[in-house]
Amino acid sequence: MINKIKVSLWLMLCLPLYLSAQEKYTLSGKITDQRSNETLIGVNIIFPELQTGTITNEYGFYSITLAKGTYNFQISYLGFNSISETITIDENKTLNYKLTESTESLEEIIITENVEKLNIRKPQMSVNSLSINTIKQMPAVLGEVDVIKSITLLPGVTNAGEGSSGFNVRGGAVDQNLILLDEATIFNSSHLFGLFSVFNPDAIKDLKLYKGGIPAKYGGRVSSVLDIYQKEGNSNEYQMSGGIGIVSSRLLVEGPLKKEKASFLFGGRSSYAHLFLPLFDINSKAYFYDLNTKLSWNINQNNNIYLSGYFGRDVFEISDSFENTYGNTVLNFRWNHLYSDKLFSNLSLIYSDYYYGLALNFVEFDWKSGIKNFNLKYDFKHYITSNFKLEYGLNSLYLTFNPGEIKPTTETSGINPYDLIKKYAFENAIYIDAEHELSQRFAVSYGLRLSTFHRLGQKELNSYENDHAVNFNEELQIYEKAEAIGINRYDRSDVIESFMNLEPRLAMAYQLNENTSIKASYNRMSQYLHLLSNTSSPTPLDVWAPSGKYIKPQLLDQIALGYFKTFKNNKYSLEVETFYKDIKNRIDYIDGANLIANDAIEQVILNGKARAYGLEVLLRKNEGRLKGWIAYTLSKSEQQTPGRTALETGINNSQWYNTPYDKTHDISITSSYDLDDKWSFSSNFIFQTGQPTTFPNGQYQYNGITIPNYEPRNSSRLTSYHRLDLSVNYNPNPNSTKRWKGEWVFGVYNVYGRKNAASITFRENRDTGANEANRLALFGIIPSVSYNFKF
Repeated sequence: MINKIKVSLWLMLCLPLYLSAQEKYTLSGKITDQRSNETLIGVNIIFPELQTGTITNEYGFYSITLAKGTYNFQISYLGFNSISETITIDENKTLNYKLTESTESLEEIIITENVEKLNIRKPQMSVNSLSINTIKQMPAVLGEVDVIKSITLLPGVTNAGEGSSGFNVRGGAVDQNLILLDEATIFNSSHLFGLFSVFNPDAIKDLKLYKGGIPAKYGGRVSSVLDIYQKEGNSNEYQMSGGIGIVSSRLLVEGPLKKEKASFLFGGRSSYAHLFLPLFDINSKAYFYDLNTKLSWNINQNNNIYLSGYFGRDVFEISDSFENTYGNTVLNFRWNHLYSDKLFSNLSLIYSDYYYGLALNFVEFDWKSGIKNFNLKYDFKHYITSNFKLEYGLNSLYLTFNPGEIKPTTETSGINPYDLIKKYAFENAIYIDAEHELSQRFAVSYGLRLSTFHRLGQKELNSYENDHAVNFNEELQIYEKAEAIGINRYDRSDVIESFMNLEPRLAMAYQLNENTSIKASYNRMSQYLHLLSNTSSPTPLDVWAPSGKYIKPQLLDQIALGYFKTFKNNKYSLEVETFYKDIKNRIDYIDGANLIANDAIEQVILNGKARAYGLEVLLRKNEGRLKGWIAYTLSKSEQQTPGRTALETGINNSQWYNTPYDKTHDISITSSYDLDDKWSFSSNFIFQTGQPTTFPNGQYQYNGITIPNYEPRNSSRLTSYHRLDLSVNYNPNPNSTKRWKGEWVFGVYNVYGRKNAASITFRENRDTGANEANRLALFGIIPSVSYNFKF
């Protein structure tokens, strides 16, 4: 018996040595588009007999380590012809592949592999990908293709209504979404106060929305991450594409600086409806423009550099008395380096700037505010084995907050120059993330992010008794601003307050059979920035504020559980997820809070907490002439702001209350039908529970003035929101061999003319003296036509 035990122990000790001694080699390389030489993200490289594989990363690189032998493998990607080969692995090999498009038409009709299909085996969950072709086929307001509007058709994603900025994810606020364009932060994602997004669809290469199970490389927001990459530019031939619409047009030019080695991309977009306003004797303007640019250089097999940028501006002007200008500027320099066939790195130097300007000529002064950050990132992806991959890196941001500057514009102006106190902060993080296939059925990903935040010195900071910047008036039962008892002054290098948080991440997937799996995830995340806004839809005037002595960082804990299944050889897929989110230190405001030009914002802020929970269902049809999905979300989003003592009422008597972005039911049906090579049809139908709002429930007279009394916060709702959109795509010459290819897109937004309420206000009828409700609806039926081209 003892001998058997000794033999068993000996085998256990020797087995790992034997396994590691097996001859293994690494296959790596890049996969690109043959026509443009553009690297392709998320290409599948599959070894069917081994039931293993990998995908290309954000820069088209792949790596997989296999035992010595001869294998069949397949390479497949959306809209491209697949490659099937036999390869002998007997040494480390670098193989680059170029994929050819499955069709030369402007919009791909025949799709054999779809990047949007469900991946059963991977532990990644709560992630949605949309191809640019899918987004371009969706009907859009005024015919303008919109990335942000498109993702609101996915489960768990809503907006605050028509004409609103940003989007809400799983009951979270707009400022809780991290929006990245080529790794640079976009602080405001809308044009024309929410009518359009800042992303030119012709310049976009890939996008992913993470709602949960968020990898450790992302941080700084507690609701979601929208990661968008721009195209690199065609390094084989010169090419132009664009579109002409009713209110805006766009043009993208790309080509080689040195064939197959270096390329450029330059895109521009602008609206021009304001040019016709003088014809109607309207002396006002409302327009936007943006520019996308990118330079790419393949130095050698192991080194690539990229320089990308975005610049966008909105201008809103009323006569000669008022002008509002705002927008984003980002710049990113990146260096990809391949240390070995298993270790890929990316170094990024990033600048992001959001600017807001307001010129009030009738009172002769200008207002400016904004936020800037400088970001250094160094990320590594380590392909250790075919079943084990590591990602790790570091990230450092230096942030400058400009809450506002007032400058007189004339010598006769009655306004004195005044600068609100600028704020500064330094945010750092290191992370490590692992993806591990423990068996053919069970895979996990796990990681840890360590984040720190240092609120740096500023000119002046108020101090208060007991550090309470808000007092509770027990007699009137209201919160009031506290009087400062002193002023502290700091140098820029001083640290006013520091925070440190560990943010673990875990996701698991267990494959029940070839077509079915269950998944679970846990996320902890920290958010050190806060958008100061007391409206349901943030406006460009809203300002960002850092955590510090009186504002604590938001802390999220989220768990999710999901069931995933594919049917009929991936023709259909079903995703069902349930989630629960708990957020600490979510700020709210006292009644009557003034957030504009407030140098002591802490005097109107109360710290509370939030929670959201729900069920999401997504049923897709991925192939055939008819494609699309049905998305349904049942959810609840609430906030609680309790009193600090038993004598304080808090908000709504310290009870839970609906957040402004709580939508109980959210249904969207998205479809596209390809009649033939020339004609295709698309439709969207959306239904949402009306957003919460606060109505008056009575009134009283004081000194002859009628004063309304309001119900508890967010106790009522606007009417339910629903609409139907249709579009038709017509390609007159789908098989043309000419370089010029074009298509017409005809659309109708809000087909049956639903007057969806953007807001409801109450007023007194001047004739009868009776109170009445006034509903504001922004859009009725909107037809559109646009012409898209590629040359």
